[in-house]
Amino acid sequence: LLVGFVFGLLVVLVDRLLKGISLRAFSSATFGLLLGLIFASLLSGSQVLRFQSETVQWSVRLGVYVVFAYFGMMLAMRSNRDEFSLIIPYVRFTRETVEHEPLLVDTSAIIDGRIAELCATGFVSRALIVPRFVLTELQALADSREPIKRERGRRGLDILNQLQRSREIELTIHESESGEGSVDDRLVRTAKLLQARLLTNDNSLCQVARLQQVGALNLNDLTRALRPIVLAGDEMELQLVKEGRDPHQAVGYLPDGTMIVINHARSLIGKTVKIVVSSTLQTAGGRLIFGELKAGSDQISFVR
Repeated sequence: LLVGFVFGLLVVLVDRLLKGISLRAFSSATFGLLLGLIFASLLSGSQVLRFQSETVQWSVRLGVYVVFAYFGMMLAMRSNRDEFSLIIPYVRFTRETVEHEPLLVDTSAIIDGRIAELCATGFVSRALIVPRFVLTELQALADSREPIKRERGRRGLDILNQLQRSREIELTIHESESGEGSVDDRLVRTAKLLQARLLTNDNSLCQVARLQQVGALNLNDLTRALRPIVLAGDEMELQLVKEGRDPHQAVGYLPDGTMIVINHARSLIGKTVKIVVSSTLQTAGGRLIFGELKAGSDQISFVR
């Protein structure tokens, strides 16, 4: 009975110690432990640790094995990006390219929905990791009594199902809870643990992750970077949707949401016109473009 109790207690302690440790971290620890034991064996077999007393010699050798095993494990587990150059000079175990680095996805990026098309292009890794607590958060939103939250949660779950069915995307649910704290804190800890980059729409989370040396990708930053460049003199067709600030102005929008103010066009609101860009202005709220009606163009078409 006592042996069974001790064995059960040992199993519980091991389970608590290994909670939150990934397979990569366990492999690193095992690698470091083996190296430490090899070096300890070489040192113990040398003439340096020869003592007349068997008790002293046994105690010293035991201490050497324990110390070398401990430092071997710590060096391996603390080595960044799977690099063991501190242990074996000129030998490194790294990923071949950033493309294969997995992406840890948060709730905002899932609900956004653009992640499927983004991964399908091949510009980012197609290996996606969704922590269990993020899935729990989506389920809580889907069960919410508030219609907006419920709709967002169901949309997120639908997108996850779509990603799981896709042959181009490798989706994994990570079971570790990563301890206590807010969802953002647990996301950063999980990204560190898995050595993955964080994919999010949350600017604050992105900044916090980068401060803690965790790679983070913001979908909004990507959208801004991919906006088409509009220069003075460019011609385009634009639908005028509302009045501008001045009495003669009308306003239209590019597909990315950029506002274009057209002079002397208020009477043409509701129509699609040909315009020429006259100038651009960068403001705190974004980019603002000014334009004029194209001279000599054919009569404007009505938008139905």
